[in-house]
Amino acid sequence: MRSHPFSTLLLTIALGIVAGCRDATGPGPVAVPATVPSEAHTEPPLPMDPHSHARPNEVRVFHAELDLTLDFEKRVIAGRATLHLRRIDPKASLWLDTLDLTIAKVTGEDGSARRHELGKRDELLGQPLRVDLKDGDDRVVIHYATSPEARALQWLTKEQTAGGKQPFLYTQGQAILTRSWVPLQDSPGVRMTYAARVRAPQGLRVVMSAGERGTDGAVFTFAMRDRIPPYLIALACGDLAFAPISARCGVFADPSVLAGAKQELGDMETMVQKCEQYFGAYRWGRYDVLIMPPAFPFGGMENPTLTFATPTILVGDKSQVALIAHELAHSWSGNLVTNATWRDFWLNEGFTVFLEQRIMELVFGKERAAMEIATGDAGLRKEIAELPAKDQVLHIDLTGRNPDDAMTAIAYDKGAAFLRRLEAVFGRDAMDRFLSAYFSAHAFQSITTETFLKFLDQHLLQSDPARKKKVDVHAWVFEPGLPKSMPELHPRGFAEVEAFRTAWLATGKMPADAKPGTWITHQWLHFLAGLQSDPDVLRRVDQRFGLASSPNGEIRSAFLTRALELHLFDFVSHTMDFVSQVGRRKLVLPLVKALMSHKDKSGEPHAREILVRFGPRFHFITRRSIEQLVDR
Repeated sequence: MRSHPFSTLLLTIALGIVAGCRDATGPGPVAVPATVPSEAHTEPPLPMDPHSHARPNEVRVFHAELDLTLDFEKRVIAGRATLHLRRIDPKASLWLDTLDLTIAKVTGEDGSARRHELGKRDELLGQPLRVDLKDGDDRVVIHYATSPEARALQWLTKEQTAGGKQPFLYTQGQAILTRSWVPLQDSPGVRMTYAARVRAPQGLRVVMSAGERGTDGAVFTFAMRDRIPPYLIALACGDLAFAPISARCGVFADPSVLAGAKQELGDMETMVQKCEQYFGAYRWGRYDVLIMPPAFPFGGMENPTLTFATPTILVGDKSQVALIAHELAHSWSGNLVTNATWRDFWLNEGFTVFLEQRIMELVFGKERAAMEIATGDAGLRKEIAELPAKDQVLHIDLTGRNPDDAMTAIAYDKGAAFLRRLEAVFGRDAMDRFLSAYFSAHAFQSITTETFLKFLDQHLLQSDPARKKKVDVHAWVFEPGLPKSMPELHPRGFAEVEAFRTAWLATGKMPADAKPGTWITHQWLHFLAGLQSDPDVLRRVDQRFGLASSPNGEIRSAFLTRALELHLFDFVSHTMDFVSQVGRRKLVLPLVKALMSHKDKSGEPHAREILVRFGPRFHFITRRSIEQLVDR
């Protein structure tokens, strides 16, 4: 392990030091609370989490105070974490998760040393940190620094940002990477509150996933009063400006893209209101979105009060705002009610896709929602054909595996399809009542699949035994593939696309009533998916519509993937240009898969070129996924 000295001697956290200050350029109150939230909940024992070294059933962390300095030159975060403890077994030690952290010292609240030891390093899980506690210890202080290669931290040069004026830092903790920048019990079952005091270089702004935000020059303060799992503690720092959308909603972004982002996301408040109407109150105070630099690996990350979103959603026609609906929906499913372990991941994502589809219907209409559902279902069927049977079940076994392996269409789209089946059988009104009761009964809790299924049986299935027989719960949750009751949608918008495609390919002319210029993303994806595997046809499509250089990342990735699958390597230059601008795993990975799919290995050199040229600028999650494809 490399040793990285602290960049500065950090001051003692003084909660409330900036009480009453107000950030004139951003939203919300700014005071860090002067008191630490008490552990008012007496929780049952947590299920064993195979992805954590922690032992929360012996000693549990329920609050953290972070005092941190961001060092962009050394690419290090240094500081200390004061952890507040509930000691269930008064004789037990505290066990924490770490990954490549340098631990300078561990003390009690009085400043005296506490004996501690870092265990053997595991490539996936990191190192356990054991702290021996003294009688009366209800908190410990961990003095530490991160590694420059910390997996949760993405340090970007100013050239890698939209504006090109300042460097940028962001964290990405899901699933088990928070341990690489904060020593915690990094399990989704261990919910906690936090407060933070963060120092940044002059001219940079820090934001975090916290409802209370403040600033005093280059020192930023935050407080999250509601209990969240560790993977939702998030931080970003850079050249950021803010634009309000409503009293509780707004957008953070690089100043160069702020105006476009505000226009694209102008329906955020409407989305929040529609959610509240059907799923209960929004409990997090603010809902803001941070538009990330292009290297961000995901479409979005649902950090409470502050969604991180890919810039690829800014296409000018609001066709990609379903992503915002998805991340907003996580405010109920995932953040309010969370999977207790990562094998229960579908409880986060299946519910969220279902809610996302409902939001899109409520805001943009049934036809738009139907096209998005059909697109997801088509991707689900394609992925099922490629996955081993053991990975086609919702309640997936991840023992000894990276929890990122569960991030497939199974958790997302099969989970949502199961809930749509319940809605189809029991009716929308009954389903809405069930969802509202579910979120209220489990608010700020992390639950297992078993807990959900018991609640489902008691509060929905048993309400009508005849209808219960129409839902094969076991097949949906525990068996591979899709039950026969899985419906197929045929949206009118897709019928229009199919008619156009047939006529245009047959005659080379567009039908008089065709309007491809008005198509949304999902219609273009459906158009491409139905094209015959003919290189000449694909070239005609690009000559007519210019999809190889489309400003819409979803369309561009889909077209280039088809071209590379057909050995059209003259499109490699377009591919390299695209991946030089985008780090979103969903858009990059299909291109690498296409290049690696040829039996004659003719595409393999191009796949390796992507890894060599652009791997250093990709986030660890995207880079790891590419390495698994190229090096298998």
